[in-house]
Amino acid sequence: MVVADQNTQSTLIRRYIIRGSRTVSNYWWAIVTLLGGAGFFFTGLASYFQRSLFSTQTIAFFPQGLVMSFYGILGMCFGLYLWFTIFWRIGSGFNEFNKQTNQVRIFRWGFPGKNRRIDLRYELSDVQAIRVDIQEGLTPKRAIYLALKDKGAVPLIRVTVPCPVEEIELQAADLAKFLQVSLEMRNS
Repeated sequence: MVVADQNTQSTLIRRYIIRGSRTVSNYWWAIVTLLGGAGFFFTGLASYFQRSLFSTQTIAFFPQGLVMSFYGILGMCFGLYLWFTIFWRIGSGFNEFNKQTNQVRIFRWGFPGKNRRIDLRYELSDVQAIRVDIQEGLTPKRAIYLALKDKGAVPLIRVTVPCPVEEIELQAADLAKFLQVSLEMRNS
């Protein structure tokens, strides 16, 4: 979800804060996969030493204990990956539309390395339209794009959590009105 920064909200500058990977669901899945993976790993390890951790019966190391150890290692790796994306704030940043400098700035944090800071700048005159893509179905997706002349479309927001379509349309319409460009709607 996008939050407008009230400190810079004015008639000439609009700044929308993007939360990125620091969502409640990411915290939940990071905890569940890390603890679940650790449980599987230690159960497999206990079967190797012919000990029992959680039940009165031990399991055979080959093949059950070995497979549980393998899945435990995978679960812990995935859980650590989620914790690192949360810690590094992957995907968080802001979208700034500045009429004073006549620029659009899209900033996001990426993975550590030489391209950690993703900082895109475009002239306001290059903005052709604001495009809203709505895909309904089993996994609904909603996105707002900045359509640029001769440069394609740059995603501003991708909403994967259930959110009313009207709210996305309202945000896009408000932004299109501020930039004085057309609003394009695409339904899939």
